[in-house]
Formats: sequence, C-alpha cells, structure tokens
Amino acid sequence: MAFSSMRVGKKYRLINYGEQSEFTLMEVIGRNDYRLKDLSSMENYLMSDLIRFGKGEDFELREIY
Repeated sequence: MAFSSMRVGKKYRLINYGEQSEFTLMEVIGRNDYRLKDLSSMENYLMSDLIRFGKGEDFELREIY
C-alpha cells in the first residue's frame, strides 16, 4: 500500500525493521507526513518517526479492519 492511498480515520499496521505498529491516521500534515494515534498506547506520533531510518526489507503497510 502506498502512503498516498491512506485515509484519515482508517486503521493501519506498519511493519518496518521487525517492529510492528498499529495506528489510526488522525491528520495529513503535509505531502509526506501524517499524525498518527497508536491503537494500544493511545500515544500520538508522526509517520516520519516510524520511518526515520528508512524502509527495511520487511517494510509492509496494510489497512486493518
């Protein structure tokens, strides 16, 4: 899934460098960044924080229902 196909209010799972994050997309901040809300901790963070070190070989982004 491409970042450009993500929609506000939808839930996603991101796997990168062996770490898994599940979040709700809260806001599109700019062309390449998003404000997210973690589904387990309810913490807010930016997509740029999750991909700060690039995209690993295991990179996967999927919508969850």
